[in-house]
Amino acid sequence: MRELPRMKKNLGRTGRKRKKKDKQTHVGTGVNLSYRLEYVQLRKWLKLRGFTSCHLLPASFPDTGRGLMTTKELQAGDLIISLPESCLLTTSTVLKSYMGDYIKRWKPPVSPLLALCVFLIAELHFGTQSDWKPYIDSLPKTFDCAAYLPANITDLLPEPLRGKAKNQRVVVEELYLSSRKFFHSLQPLFTEKIDDIFTLDALRWAWSSVNTRTVYMKNTQSKFLSRDVDVYALAPYLDLLNHSSTTQVTAVFNLNTRCYEIKAESRWQRYEQVFICYGPHDSQRLLLEYGFVLKRNPHSVVYVTEDVLQSCMTNKDNLVTQKFCYLKENNFLENLTFGCDGPSWRLMTALKLLCLGPDDYSTWKQVLLGGPVSVENERMSFRLAQSVCNYLLHANNKSLQKIDLMRLHNRGDLKEQLDLIQHLREEELHLLKYSAEMLTTQ
Repeated sequence: MRELPRMKKNLGRTGRKRKKKDKQTHVGTGVNLSYRLEYVQLRKWLKLRGFTSCHLLPASFPDTGRGLMTTKELQAGDLIISLPESCLLTTSTVLKSYMGDYIKRWKPPVSPLLALCVFLIAELHFGTQSDWKPYIDSLPKTFDCAAYLPANITDLLPEPLRGKAKNQRVVVEELYLSSRKFFHSLQPLFTEKIDDIFTLDALRWAWSSVNTRTVYMKNTQSKFLSRDVDVYALAPYLDLLNHSSTTQVTAVFNLNTRCYEIKAESRWQRYEQVFICYGPHDSQRLLLEYGFVLKRNPHSVVYVTEDVLQSCMTNKDNLVTQKFCYLKENNFLENLTFGCDGPSWRLMTALKLLCLGPDDYSTWKQVLLGGPVSVENERMSFRLAQSVCNYLLHANNKSLQKIDLMRLHNRGDLKEQLDLIQHLREEELHLLKYSAEMLTTQ
C-alpha cells in the first residue's frame, strides 16, 4: 500500500502487452480500450455511485501496458480524478456489509487488512451476485509481487530482496494459518465448504490486491478491528494509473467533497498517458511490493549486505568482528549501495572503518562522522570497494546465466517472471559496471 494508487505495470505479468488480437482503436500514442466490456461495465457501475469523470480512458501503451490516457489537456493544478467515497472500498464498507456482524463478534478482533481480504474473497466467490463484480473483474487474476514468486525464481533475486521476498510469502502463509478459525466462523454466509473458498491461494490474491492497489487514506479506527493502522482504501478505476518516477502529483481525501482527489503538478497533452508517482523507490522495492521493474529508474541502487562485505575481507584483521559490531550498533550496515553516482557515501564510510589499522581504534567514531582518514586508508577503502563491486558483478552475471539456463529447460510458464528478474539484474549490472569504471579512475 502506498500513498498513491497503483495499477498493472510494465515488465510484470499484469502489465505486459496483450497477446490476443482484438479490435483496436488507436488514439495518440495509446490504444483505446474503453470499448471493452470490462471497462464499459466498470464505468457504468461507477457512474451509479456518483463518479462522473469522463476525460480519462483506459488504454494500452507500448512501454507500460494498460494505463489511463487523458482526452483533454491537463495543466498544473487541474484535477486528474475525483473518486467519490461511495466508490471506495474500505473497512467501513466491510463492516456495513453482510460480513460486518461476523467481524464485530470475533475475538480477538481481526486486522483492517484481513477484513478487506475476506471481503474481496467473498465477493469474488459470489460472482454475478456480487455488488462489487465490475470492480472485482477489473482486478488482476494473479500478481508478480514477491508473494507470488516460486522458490526457484526467488533464489535468482539479489540480496536483501531475496530475504524480503521469502519473508513476504511467510507473512501471507502465517496470516492464512492464524485466520482459519475466523474463516470457519463465516460458514453461515456460504453454501459451499469454507475450506474450498478461503484457500491459501485466495488469500494470497486478496492480500496482493490490497497490498498493491490501495491508496493511503486514514480511516476512523473501529473498535471492532484490531489496533493495526487502518489506512487502506481500494479505489476502482483510479488504480489503473501507472507509476512514473518523474511525475509529480498531489493526492488526498477531500473532507469537503468526500472524494479521493489527485491533482496534477505538471502538464499533460491531450491523449497522453497520465502518471502518478509513489515516491523515490528503487527497483528492488518496486518489485517486492508491486511486481514490476521500472525502466530507467533514477532511484535504482545495488545493495551491499554484511555477508558480501565479510566475503570481500581478505586481509587478516583481529578486530574485524568488533568493527562489524560497531557498524551495526551505529546503523552503518544498512543502505550501503552502489548507484548512478557510484558507491554511496555510507558505503565508502563503512569501508574506511573496515580498513582502519589496529592502532586506529580511537578514530572509529570520527570516521563514521565523516572525519578525515589517511591517504593509505583512502587507497585501501577504494581497493575494497572495487572488490565488493567485482563480487556483485560476478553474482549478477552468474544469476543471468542461471536465467538463460532456466529458459532453455522451461516450457514458457515462467517467462514473465524470468523477464522480470532479468530486467532487475541487467539494471544492477549497468550500475555496477559504471561504479567499477569510476573506481578504476580514482
